[in-house]
Amino acid sequence: MYLWNETDIWLNQFALRPRTDDAVFTVHYWGVSEHLMSNFLHKHSFFEICYVLGGRGTYLDDGTLYPLSKGTLFCSRPGITHYIECEPELAILFVAFELEESESSESARSAFQALAAAETVVVQDGDELAAAQLWRALLRRSGERASLPESVLTPLAASLLQSLPSVFAKPAQPERTAPRRSASALLKQAKLFITDNLSDEDLSLEKVAAQVSISPRHLSRLFASGVHESYTLYVRKQRIRRAAELLRYTDRSIKEIAEATGFGSVHYFTRTFSDLMNVPPGRFREDARLHD
Repeated sequence: MYLWNETDIWLNQFALRPRTDDAVFTVHYWGVSEHLMSNFLHKHSFFEICYVLGGRGTYLDDGTLYPLSKGTLFCSRPGITHYIECEPELAILFVAFELEESESSESARSAFQALAAAETVVVQDGDELAAAQLWRALLRRSGERASLPESVLTPLAASLLQSLPSVFAKPAQPERTAPRRSASALLKQAKLFITDNLSDEDLSLEKVAAQVSISPRHLSRLFASGVHESYTLYVRKQRIRRAAELLRYTDRSIKEIAEATGFGSVHYFTRTFSDLMNVPPGRFREDARLHD
């Protein structure tokens, strides 16, 4: 007998950052539901893959309707509208996740790129697939020694996630490309571009990502992992740092400094500077020169 609630809590507590030797995943949530009801048309920015353990229903994916029954596995790809209609309910397992591309190998990236483009999104009678067997192994069961020890939970969850592309997509052949730039090199290039273009009011994440030839999401993750703050906050701090230098070492007006650091208006510059430095720009200049 499966312990549905206990499994849900267990997975969402201990299996949110599984990894293998060549793939790292962020799990947004695990779902373990014995009585899933119908949901509404929606989409995600990540993968959500489901495995039906019992009941019947239908799954609408990008306008195509598929039957659901025991043993069905189905994949909701990023950006694709979908919904589940239950008749009247399903016993179902699901996981919402994404591959951390900057921390994963080329083969792992290729596999999940193939999954995102897969034409097959529903597989019937999949109980004997390796992925299904791994998934059932994660479930806690009643009775002594009926469940896996916690020490193997995360590695098993990682193996499950890495096995999912093979359920729906043919293994992708890696392209012969030039070696990828390291995360530190990409971050350094982005930071240099920001420093050199602080006067640009529209120094957006999309613009900088295009300059270094990566996706905005990838660049955002680089700042989160490499600088430990958001892209927006980093740019704001760099604007203020440059403004403080100009206030201290030049005689340029506050209006000129606001324009030179990309704030656009004196009011916005003054408010942002005061929030971060705890003193207005004019007072900062006076205090700085008194102590020089």
